Amino acid sequence: MSDKTVSRPRPTPKLRWLIPALLLLGWLIIGGVTGPFAGKLAGISSNDNSTFLPASAESTQVQKLLADFQDTDEIPAIVIAERPSGITPGDLQFLQSTTSGLAGTPGFGDAVSPPIPSADRQAAEVFVPVSSSDDPAETVETLRDKLANAPDGLTVKVTGPAGQVADLGEAFAGIDGLLLLVAGAVVILILIVVYRSPILPFVVIISAVFALGLASGLVYFLTKQGVLDLNGQSQGILFILVFGAATDYALLLVSRFREELLTTEDKYAAIRQAWRATIEPIAASAGTVIAGVLCLLLSDLNSNKSLGPIAAIGIVASFLASMTFLPAALTLLGRTAFWPLRPAYAPDTDPDTGTAHRLWKRIADVVASKPRAIWVGTLVVLLIGAAFAPAFKADGIASSDFFMGTVESVEGAEIQARHFDAGSGTPTYVIADQGAGTAVLDAVRATDGVASAQFMEENGAPMVRDGKVAISATLTDNAESLAAQDTVADIRSAVHDIPDADALVGGTSAIDLDTRETAIHDRNLIIPIVLIVVFVVLVALLRSIVAPLILLASTVLSFATTLGVAALLFNGPFGFPGADPVVPLFAFVFLVALGIDYNIFLMTRVREEALRSGTRIGMIRGLTATGGVITSAGVVLAATFAALAVIPLMFLVQVAFLVAFGVLIDTLIVRTLLVPALTLDIGPRIWWPSALAKKDDATADSSAA
Repeated sequence: MSDKTVSRPRPTPKLRWLIPALLLLGWLIIGGVTGPFAGKLAGISSNDNSTFLPASAESTQVQKLLADFQDTDEIPAIVIAERPSGITPGDLQFLQSTTSGLAGTPGFGDAVSPPIPSADRQAAEVFVPVSSSDDPAETVETLRDKLANAPDGLTVKVTGPAGQVADLGEAFAGIDGLLLLVAGAVVILILIVVYRSPILPFVVIISAVFALGLASGLVYFLTKQGVLDLNGQSQGILFILVFGAATDYALLLVSRFREELLTTEDKYAAIRQAWRATIEPIAASAGTVIAGVLCLLLSDLNSNKSLGPIAAIGIVASFLASMTFLPAALTLLGRTAFWPLRPAYAPDTDPDTGTAHRLWKRIADVVASKPRAIWVGTLVVLLIGAAFAPAFKADGIASSDFFMGTVESVEGAEIQARHFDAGSGTPTYVIADQGAGTAVLDAVRATDGVASAQFMEENGAPMVRDGKVAISATLTDNAESLAAQDTVADIRSAVHDIPDADALVGGTSAIDLDTRETAIHDRNLIIPIVLIVVFVVLVALLRSIVAPLILLASTVLSFATTLGVAALLFNGPFGFPGADPVVPLFAFVFLVALGIDYNIFLMTRVREEALRSGTRIGMIRGLTATGGVITSAGVVLAATFAALAVIPLMFLVQVAFLVAFGVLIDTLIVRTLLVPALTLDIGPRIWWPSALAKKDDATADSSAA
């Protein structure tokens, strides 16, 4: 006797609608309380690279020691002005009158320099200290507004570290507006196409919105309490991850609910059966993603370390909303949710006769007819793409290359480089023991790439604090360039070898260098750990070793293929100068954690069917039943991650492409062709060492009969 005909005690008619109604009310309250926090996250995020580094980083130690030599609460804004025909006295007067009055006012430091003309007299620069304890982005915008009325023919830009912080803030400003709008619109459009219903897409999107509200409220509270460090990239990924995951989980539940409505007249029984059938794969999927992203806690970069729990909070919120709010809404709506194409109760109808199921039945039959040829052919295609993965450049990029398009801080840096030592106004600092100070200074001056260097002085003599002296060095290259980072590495090599100097090198370029090197360390450490963690989760879910190895290997292969295709496009038509080391790390974590989801959704259904009918029939039925919903889920997730590209930052554009393209490969190729064909070719042994591996297809068919 099937589960559907077993008599079970039913709740009273009143409770049957009251419990879902209470769940909806509860989520309305949660949404009302936490929803506004999604728009407040940008106000508490920090995008300063120096806050990302661990206390052990050399530049972090220098930053701490510099507090004894200068006000480290300030970051420099550099006003750069250019007139190709020559700077006039009126230009210098404009710069002087505009900037000098800012000294000591809210947001600005006291030591505003006078205008400094360039040697060719075609440009001038002013150094304006900006307080980092206030909102430096807002302060820089104030400065830019005051300089907007420059004399005709004079180009004025604000650059330097403070200018870059302001431009980063402006780029991230679209996260809680444009990004959500684009992601939401894309999801609604795809769902309308999939379900051809005006009701269901909005039920799903409301579920995702409630999940985002809950996640945002928790992240806001933990950030305000100092538990998490939030930045713009983590905020953007949180928003996209919640929308994508919540929609994926919703699609799986909705698809199974519709399937149950065909053979179950009572909508309450149908939602119970759908919920029970999907809770395990959805929980396994959520658990896999959570386990994967929490591996980022092992990162030395605080920005990566915080992304782990932030992303995990987003997945937990998505799971809760999808497994509580959505079932409650579907229960109350019943078949009306699918209007105008309501699934009619037809217990004798074969569910495979649906249009979508007929298509996937044909695909499953094709795969089953020649499994070895299909998996070998698919493997060859993926390996061709993966062969180009070593060409993917992820050794770091200059800070000025963070932005897509043109921003004022980059334009100003280019003007400065044409007329001044590009590193002027953004010095590299060296802290050393007083006794070796002169030797350290000589070593710094002798380093290629250093334009000038001198002791920081007090009353005409080197400033000494606790037996240490400080050296300020101006580099010939822009402080935000890779060349400047290379110069810092050379300085470190030179001064670290001086006996009894105990020299440390810091400053903006050193912070960028330490961030890059720490990111490379994190990438090499975390990727193997993610693989181990995900493998353990799959073993526990599938009660097998062979199947998890195949699923994990196929997902890693799809990542390598994605990286190879990206290398061809990034180095070629896209013209990217390279990628930050965390780009492949983030792409790997999300692709393995999310890409494995579709194999989980498929293989849990296959295992369910295989227990009754054997592995071969189980795979055909599993692929037929899940093909449409998994493809829809993959397209939704790819589209939502692609929405990250609306934020004009190279890091997010690259992550958006890698995850979106990789998810499509996982969904359309790996899950549709490679894994099913391998499963059919291997047969019941794929479940080894579980008892299912010992039950051949003929035995299973006999027992099922």
